[in-house]
Amino acid sequence: MYSTARVPHDRPPGDRLRDDRLPGIGAAALAVVFALVVNRFVPVLSPAAIAVVSGAALANLVGVGERLKPGLRFVAKRVLRIAIVLLGLQIAVPQVLALGWRAVAVVVVATGVTFTLTPLIGRRLGLTPGASLLVATGVSICGAAAIAAMRESTDGSSDEDAAGALSVVVLYGTASIAVVPLAASWLGLSATQLGVWAGAAVHEVAQVAAIGAASGVLATAVTVKLGRVILLAPIVALTSYRHRFDTAGPLKRPPVIPLFVAGFLAMVALRSSGLVPAAVTTVIPQVTNVLMAAALFGLGTGIDARALIKGGRVLLLGAMATGMIATISLAGVMLLV
Repeated sequence: MYSTARVPHDRPPGDRLRDDRLPGIGAAALAVVFALVVNRFVPVLSPAAIAVVSGAALANLVGVGERLKPGLRFVAKRVLRIAIVLLGLQIAVPQVLALGWRAVAVVVVATGVTFTLTPLIGRRLGLTPGASLLVATGVSICGAAAIAAMRESTDGSSDEDAAGALSVVVLYGTASIAVVPLAASWLGLSATQLGVWAGAAVHEVAQVAAIGAASGVLATAVTVKLGRVILLAPIVALTSYRHRFDTAGPLKRPPVIPLFVAGFLAMVALRSSGLVPAAVTTVIPQVTNVLMAAALFGLGTGIDARALIKGGRVLLLGAMATGMIATISLAGVMLLV
C-alpha cells in the first residue's frame, strides 16, 4: 500500500542559492555593526577602512569557511555596485562648479597626472599592471570605492592587487589626517587653501571630512573631494573600454561604460537637478557607508596578509603616488587659490 503523504518538491535553484548566501551576508552585517560602533568612538577611522581590516583579520587569523563564501562574494560584487550607484546621490555638480575654475583645475590636473604616471612608476618597480592600476585609482580618485569600481570594470587584478591598493588607502590616507593640517599650518595656508588641498589630495571622503571638521573647513574640503569622485565615472569607463578592446579585440564591441558606472552618473544628474528631497540627501550618506562597509568586508576576506607583507613595493608605490598628488595639488593651491 502506497503512502498518501505528500513529498515536498525541491525548492528552485534560486531559493537554494539565496539560502547559501545568508551566512556570508550575516557575517558582513555583523562586521558593519562592528565598524559603525568603532567609527562612533574613533571617527578618524571610516567604516570602510574598519571593515576592510576586519575582513582581513577574519581571513588571516580564523579563516573563512566555505559556508560564508557565497554570501561574501555577493556583498563584494552586487552590494558594492549598489553602493557606488548611490554614491552619486551625494554629488551635486553645481556645488562643485561653485568652487570656481581654479579649484576645479587643481582637482583635474592633480588627479589626471597621478592616475597617468602611477602605473608607469609601478611598472618600473616591477609590479603587475593590475596592482599599479588599482593603486593609481585609489590614490588619485576616491580610495576604496574607486579601487573596487575599477576592479569590477577591468580584468587582470588579483585579490593580492586589491589588498595592496586598499592597504595604501588605509595607511596613507589615515596618516594624512594628521600630516595635512600640520603641513598647512607650517606653510601658512589660508583656511580656503587648506580645504581645497585636503579635498584634492586625501584619499577617502571620510578622511577628508575628518580634516575638514577638525580644521573648520568641512564644507570646502568635502565639496572639493566630491568633485574628485565625479571623475570616477569617466576614468573607470575609459579604462574599462581600452582594457577590453586591447584584450578582446575590436569585434567584441564592449560596452562604452559599465552599467553600475552609468547608474552612478544618473544619480549625479538626479542630485544635480535639485529634485531629490532633503530627507533623502540627508540619509543617503549613511546608507552608502553601510553598503560600502559590507562590500569592503567581503573584499577584505580575500586579503592574504603574508603576501601583502612580502609585497612592500606596493606600499612604496602608494607612498610615491600619495606624495605626487599631494605635491601637485599643493602647488596648484598655492598658485591659483
